[in-house]
Parts: sequence; C-alpha cells; structure tokens
Amino acid sequence: MKINNLRRGLLVILSSPSGAGKSTLAARLRLWDPSIRFSVSATTRTPRPGETDGVEYHFRDRAAFEAMVAAGEMLEHAEVFGNLYGSPRGPVEAAMAAGADTLFDIDWQGGQQIRNSALGKDVVSIFILPPSMRELERRLHDRGQDSDAVIAGRMEKSLAEVSHWAEYDYVLVNDDIDATEARLRMILAAERLRRDRQPWLNDFVRGLNGAFGR
Repeated sequence: MKINNLRRGLLVILSSPSGAGKSTLAARLRLWDPSIRFSVSATTRTPRPGETDGVEYHFRDRAAFEAMVAAGEMLEHAEVFGNLYGSPRGPVEAAMAAGADTLFDIDWQGGQQIRNSALGKDVVSIFILPPSMRELERRLHDRGQDSDAVIAGRMEKSLAEVSHWAEYDYVLVNDDIDATEARLRMILAAERLRRDRQPWLNDFVRGLNGAFGR
C-alpha cells in the first residue's frame, strides 16, 4: 500500500517582547528546516538601510495597506509605534495547501487575530520570555539600534506583551539560545505528528481494515 502522507501545513506563531530572541530563533528554525516558509509582513514604516522590499517586509504606503485590509487580503494587522503591520493571506494559504509550514514573527495582537480566524485550528503558538526584564533591557541597549527614549518605550510595551503569555500553546524562557532552539524543534516535530494534522491516516486505516475484509 502506497502511503500519501501529505499533511496540511501549520501556522507557527512566535511572539515575544522586543529583544527576547524571537527573530534569532525564527532564523535558526528555518536553517534547521528550509521547507518552513516565513510570512513576510507588510508595513507602512520606512525601510531601514539594507532592507529590500519583499525580503524583510513588503513596504507599502498607508493607503495601499488599508486597501489590502479592506479587500480581506490580511490575516492580521495592527498599528505599532505609529506604523501599520500585517500578514498577507495569499502566500500563507498557498503554503498550507502544499503541506508547508509558515512561520510568523508577530506580536500578541497579530497572534490573537490569527488564532481567532478560520485558520485557527492550524495554529501552533509559542511565546518567548526573557530570563529577566533587566536582561531584556541590556539586550536592547547592546543592539545599538535605538535611542534611550525608544528603548524606554519598548520596555513599557514589553510589560504589556508579557501579560499575554498564558494565551499561547507553549511558553519558553530564552535563557540559553541553543537550548531554546532545541525545545522549539521538539515542539514542531511533535505538532506535525498529531493525529488530526495527518488526514491521510483515515484512508490508511480503512485500507488496513479492508485487508481483513472488515
């Protein structure tokens, strides 16, 4: 009997306060499994030096972004620090149909919208916590990307982010990046093997029963 084990792709949501390590972990997860597709967000913010449209983000002006929302082309969207961010729907649905997982590096608002959408049953949500708020602040300073005032704003927003930790399927404390990556791999491997994520099993089991005339 030939086994057709094509499964429906997962929507893997990674959320954390800024500086807790989710972007690094997302990049490592894709190196571990290159078949994982990354959901490139659309945004109204200005590109930073070295950023390319369609790679880091889909850069859109506010009118174009709002038109995508009105047309139902966004899975989720939110305004953060005066800029709009959102996840285009089309590439995600195409990946799911092909059996590929899509990785989202988004905040709790975006994660909540996707979990409450028609695709919610395919979501695996993971929240990354820092080992301490002091360590989180140190990481933000060490990045050297933001002024003290911006960092203060990010720290205030981090408290709001952390308050939503209990809404997620899994919560990991990123006190060691290698260990946290290993735990992420285990979560994804187990979720891919869940019975309800493998629709081919129904036909397979019917075939087994049929071999005995049942």
